[in-house]
Amino acid sequence: MQDSRDVTGGTASFPPLNEQLDLIRRGTEQILPEEDLERKLARALESGVPLIVKQGFDPTRPDLHIGHAVTLHKLRDFQDLGHRVVFLIGDFTAMIGDPSGRSETRPPLTREEVEANAATYREQVFRILDAGRTEVRRNSQWCSTLDFAAVIRLAGMVTVARMLEREDFARRYGDGRPIALHEFLYPLVQGYDSVMLGSDVELGGTDQTFNLLMARDVQRHFGLEPQVAVTMPLLEGTDGVQKMSKTADNAIGITEPPEEMYGKTLSIPDELIPRWTELLTRMPAAEIADIRRQLSERVVNPRDLKRRLARDLVRQYHGDEACGEAEAAFDRLFVRHEWPEEMPARRLDVASLSSYDDATDTVLLAQALHAAGLVESYSDGLRMIQQGAVTLDGERATEERARLACSRSWKVRVGKRRFAEIRFARSG
Repeated sequence: MQDSRDVTGGTASFPPLNEQLDLIRRGTEQILPEEDLERKLARALESGVPLIVKQGFDPTRPDLHIGHAVTLHKLRDFQDLGHRVVFLIGDFTAMIGDPSGRSETRPPLTREEVEANAATYREQVFRILDAGRTEVRRNSQWCSTLDFAAVIRLAGMVTVARMLEREDFARRYGDGRPIALHEFLYPLVQGYDSVMLGSDVELGGTDQTFNLLMARDVQRHFGLEPQVAVTMPLLEGTDGVQKMSKTADNAIGITEPPEEMYGKTLSIPDELIPRWTELLTRMPAAEIADIRRQLSERVVNPRDLKRRLARDLVRQYHGDEACGEAEAAFDRLFVRHEWPEEMPARRLDVASLSSYDDATDTVLLAQALHAAGLVESYSDGLRMIQQGAVTLDGERATEERARLACSRSWKVRVGKRRFAEIRFARSG
């Protein structure tokens, strides 16, 4: 694969400097240092040689969520301005484990786990990036060939005191929690990636600021012009409180089904509407400012703005047809309170249900819910019944010890989005 530092095929044309800066600044947290970015962009305008813009993603999980899309959209901005984007898969660094924002050492992944996760990334990122203008690289290409002497030289570039300037390291050290030596290597290896790619700009979330600035030092050490660090905000999840993550159960996956994506977007707090719109869509800044005004003056129903945002997100990742179908499905379920057009069937063998009573030919509802996969456990089923979150053929179930007749099928709804038609069978 061709090294990103090579320039091929003539010169590129770019929009005027101020127009480029306006687009790059949109939604960014910091540009460090901004004067370096202006100088690099001006040089690209004069020479016709595009900037090399890099972001690395460690494949620690198989799926990306729309919080990751914040920086991917900014990469797409650079592509639209005519610059060269390198999407770097950190298959080597994933086996170290990024300590950013961590309160403890991240467990290292095996090569097999990394490869399985990395295999899913291409299809996901190209829902945002232009595949024809994206270089996909892996840092194992150069990191796996480093010998021990090279690693020692790399480690000798920075002091422990400098590493402890990093907030998460300093907090763990102050609390007496262990910091493994290999965690100190992570920012250095990330910086070495920037050396090997010759990057002019690197993107990351605000939790990556230390690493991005460390890369500037590493590039200087190797006699290269330091990159510019562009940091983007960390997107709050659907709860409006915590950073979006699968662990916090507040994420919307890039490949999540259209109906789920639409419904989850409508569940966000009203105050997130302008921020999500700015960071996740291409809506012009003037329209976003108008959304903020309408919300502050209370001259608009926030639900209408959420619907607009939800349509935009579903259309981005699934297309126009899926967008219309997702909105129609939401209205059918949550506005008109109808049943879904298609519902999964769950066939339960009464012999496997300990609560089955032969005399009455019935089973406990809570156990049937668990056996059908609609709740996580029997106690979870009881809790959902107590909360009034279970309906049978459209009627709310209110009795904890409610029983289902096994002689018929039941249309069951649990919470807002879990549906099934439960049928019973008798083996033997």
